[in-house]
Amino acid sequence: MSTEPQTPFYLIDRARLQANMDKMVRLRERSGARTLLALKCFATWGVFDQMAQSMDGTTSSSLNELRLGREKFGGETHAYSVAWADHEIDEAVGYADKIIFNSLGQLDRFAARAQGIARGLRLNPRFSTSGFDLADPARQFSRLGEWDMARLESALDRISGVMIHYNCENRDFDLFAGQLDRIESEFGSFLEKLDWVSLGGGIHFTGEGYPLDALADRLRAFADRFGVQVYLEPGEASITGTTTLEVTVLDILNNGKEVAVVDSSIEAHMLDLLIYRENAKLPQEGDHPYQIAGKSCLAGDIFGEARFAQPLKVGDRISIQDAAGYTMVKKNWFNGVAMPAICIRERDGTITTARSFGYDDYRDSLS
Repeated sequence: MSTEPQTPFYLIDRARLQANMDKMVRLRERSGARTLLALKCFATWGVFDQMAQSMDGTTSSSLNELRLGREKFGGETHAYSVAWADHEIDEAVGYADKIIFNSLGQLDRFAARAQGIARGLRLNPRFSTSGFDLADPARQFSRLGEWDMARLESALDRISGVMIHYNCENRDFDLFAGQLDRIESEFGSFLEKLDWVSLGGGIHFTGEGYPLDALADRLRAFADRFGVQVYLEPGEASITGTTTLEVTVLDILNNGKEVAVVDSSIEAHMLDLLIYRENAKLPQEGDHPYQIAGKSCLAGDIFGEARFAQPLKVGDRISIQDAAGYTMVKKNWFNGVAMPAICIRERDGTITTARSFGYDDYRDSLS
């Protein structure tokens, strides 16, 4: 086996990734839905070669993501942005198969310049499964999409589909099905006039025990009822359980509890957990508890609580689970902490380094 790189590094396991891709294929074949990787969640293109064999393309939230999807993933390329700038729109249309406008104002402004490709609108159903106000697309005064039926009807001559994103790590199929019932009831007369409907991401269908066939059958029934092509935009579902953040213990101290300081930082390398005040997925077996803390100067730079079979010592390695979604896309140079390399465990067990970062990358990220 090849020598592993210096920690910290993200380690993507192709075998685990394939398990998710196998479920992706099963869902696509049974439901007829097309799946687009949500690049806002995961954009590490070193494994796009594998993912593109099981997915239909990508969806984006910016011009940069859109271009990356076109150049590195291929397949269908959907362009979405909360707001396109005038200097971006022509380039965006050049990369995209479909462009989804967030508002009627944006559609009015840019429809003519996007007339060569399929155009859509974001529809806000005014409910969601998000447990976080910060991430709730249906929160009060949300800017994310249109919901008024009269305004939506006025756009029918310029659009062929809509995107409806209202799930967030939704593991409850019955909840999903019930909310889709509500969408059918409230917007059905509008949906039946369209060619395609994207139901967004946030459906945890690759999770253990999720009723994948029931989801597929429900999606097919929706598609058949309205005569539309259904799209899903899985982000986390595509890569959940595939990746770890590998770190090394640098120091151990006791401030009333045992604390292990590692060569990484939750603010720099797993920022989403800090934003949502969640703990990292750490080892939890054994009689020796430790708080795992990052090495930045932020007092709250804490990955969470862990338990180990043996006392930790300086130099020990810790694997932090589920380190793919919203991690590499948000990593940053806070405190100048060493940026984790991006590594891939190939199917034969060897580990390759897809990208490493050094001082020059830190320096050049600034002025």
